[in-house]
Amino acid sequence: MIDDDSVVADGGELTKLAQPRSPYSLRARRAKAQELIERLVAEGRVRIAEPDHDEVAEWRRVINYAKRHGMEPTGRRIEKVSYGGPGLELFLADGPHPNARSQRPKAAGKPIPVPARLGNLHPVVAKLKDEESRLAMPSALRRRALLLLQGLAAETVRRGYKVRKARSAFHPREGGVDVTVNGFAYTVSARQEFPESTNPERSARLVLELAHGLGDRPGRWRDRKNRTLEEALGVILGEIEARAAEDTQRRQDEQQAKADREVHWKAALAVAKQQAVREQLAHVLSEEARGWQEAAALSAYCMAFERRIQELDGTADEPALDSARRWLEWARAYVKSVDPLSALPGMPRTREPTSEELEPYLRGWSPHGAEQRGRG
Repeated sequence: MIDDDSVVADGGELTKLAQPRSPYSLRARRAKAQELIERLVAEGRVRIAEPDHDEVAEWRRVINYAKRHGMEPTGRRIEKVSYGGPGLELFLADGPHPNARSQRPKAAGKPIPVPARLGNLHPVVAKLKDEESRLAMPSALRRRALLLLQGLAAETVRRGYKVRKARSAFHPREGGVDVTVNGFAYTVSARQEFPESTNPERSARLVLELAHGLGDRPGRWRDRKNRTLEEALGVILGEIEARAAEDTQRRQDEQQAKADREVHWKAALAVAKQQAVREQLAHVLSEEARGWQEAAALSAYCMAFERRIQELDGTADEPALDSARRWLEWARAYVKSVDPLSALPGMPRTREPTSEELEPYLRGWSPHGAEQRGRG
């Protein structure tokens, strides 16, 4: 979280670009960024499975490099979502990033009216007023904090949003409300900036904070020479709307990424099933071929056996010849029983492939769902 008078950089990345150590590292990063863009254009999505901390940091720097040097395709931007827990999935989303300056809502607009008295309060502000354990500060300062929160709550409702009891666990000296936009809750709290100060001017200062800042977004407002907190309420609500726009876009991108993963997973699963069934049929065919080869060898032996009996007919003992003929008869019956071509083979029945049979053909997908990772 940063103060409202800090510089806000464009783009959605939280990690600052590391200074390249040498011209080579700069060239290498540019080459990697160019390769990433080409793969995203050609393949749609790029997955990084099980990256370690250093790999994640390097990918962020590569993405930042591509953004800062205008390498993204016109009208597209690089987005990243989690994949299978520790993994990353990169893709090209349509339109500029909602955090870009050109996309941010105008922070300043009509001033938000702040009431002069604590009457007709929003129920959440009224409850906060009655909680004496909250906003523990001088009464005049507490009254001003409640009036500021009431002004913010009233304007929030007027714009069609909701105000709810803050979910955050505040310090007794703090108190606030949750502003909910598009299903996302943002906590705005008020506190005395210098509660321990003996300087009357410093001890009378209030601070309004927007919790859970994104690192490079405004999150703290105080009275300034050119603007009071009352005049800053529009800026605060505008920042909430900007965060909501970004969070909404991120949610849409993640939902789209999830839907795309589901489509790709189902396509990969269909191909894997075909390959696994093909493997089943190939196994049956190989077994039949082995059975045929064995039957052919045994049949050839039976023919040689018969010729030998004929050669010895009249010279060998009759009991021995009779025993040999009976053995030949059994052997030929056996050969017929094991020969797969003794009857016309039909199309084998196949079964639903198991997860283990599917996995080798899924190319990194899991057989259990698009949100899980396979072993490949």
